[in-house]
Amino acid sequence: MKHYYRIGEISQLYNIGPDSLRYYEKLGILKPHRGENDYRLYHVHDLWRLNVIRDLRELGFSMERIREYLNDRSLSSTENMLQEELDIINERMKSLETLKSNIEDRLDTIRDAMKQPIGVIEEKELPVRRCHTIHAGYSQDEEMDMLIKQLLNKNKDKLYIIGNNRIGSVISAGSAASGDYRNYSAVFIIDKSGEDMIEAGRYLSVSYRGDCAQNEDYIPRLLAYAAEHGYALQGPFLELLWTDIHQAAEEKEHITELQIKVGRA
Repeated sequence: MKHYYRIGEISQLYNIGPDSLRYYEKLGILKPHRGENDYRLYHVHDLWRLNVIRDLRELGFSMERIREYLNDRSLSSTENMLQEELDIINERMKSLETLKSNIEDRLDTIRDAMKQPIGVIEEKELPVRRCHTIHAGYSQDEEMDMLIKQLLNKNKDKLYIIGNNRIGSVISAGSAASGDYRNYSAVFIIDKSGEDMIEAGRYLSVSYRGDCAQNEDYIPRLLAYAAEHGYALQGPFLELLWTDIHQAAEEKEHITELQIKVGRA
C-alpha cells in the first residue's frame, strides 16, 4: 500500500478540487510533505482529516469551525459541535415552516382571485382590519409603486407583493360623488401589526377585471346600489388589488375589488 499520495490522486479519490486542498493547507488543516520538484505529498496517516472535513462539510459546518474542531478534538467537543449544528438545523426548519406557510397563503390568494365574482355587487360583514397607511395622494400607477415599496418596508419580514390581496388605495366619498374616480388620497396595506385601522361593518363590494379606469363604471354602480337599498356611505372607497402587473402581464388578468362601508340612512 502506498504511504504518500499526490494532490491529483487525493483530488480524484475525494472528489475535491486541487484549489480546495491548497486552501485546506493554507488554513493549516492539512500539512502535506514536499517531494521531488516540490510536489505536495499527502501521507496516508493524514487522510482521516479529509474524511472528517468531508463529513462536517456535508453537515454544513464552516471551514473555520472545522479547523477549530480538528485542533481540539474530544468526545465533549464533538458532542458540543454536533449539538450546535442541530440547533442551527432546528432554526432553519422553523424558518422553512414559516416560508411554507407564507407560500401557501399566497397560493390561496391567487386561487381565490381567480374565483372572484366579477361585476356582482355583494354585501359583506367585515371585521376590523389593522393596516399601515401612507397618507399621500397619487395619480399615476408608477407613483403607487413607490408607495407600495414604502408600505412593504413597514414590516419587512412579513409583508410581500406577490400573492397579496391586502394592498389598496383610498378614494374619498366626496371625490367619488363628484365623478373623480381615481383621485387617490392614501394607500394602505392590511397587516395585523398595523398602527392604523379600517373599521368593521357592512361593506358593499364589487370586483372587476382589467384597467382601474373601470372605476368610472363600477363606483357609480355602487353609489346607485346604496341609494336603491337605503344605505348611507360611511367612509371612503377602498380599491384593493387582488392581482396586478406584479402577478400577471396581461391586463385582462388584473382583478380589482372596490369596497365602501355603508349603514342605514
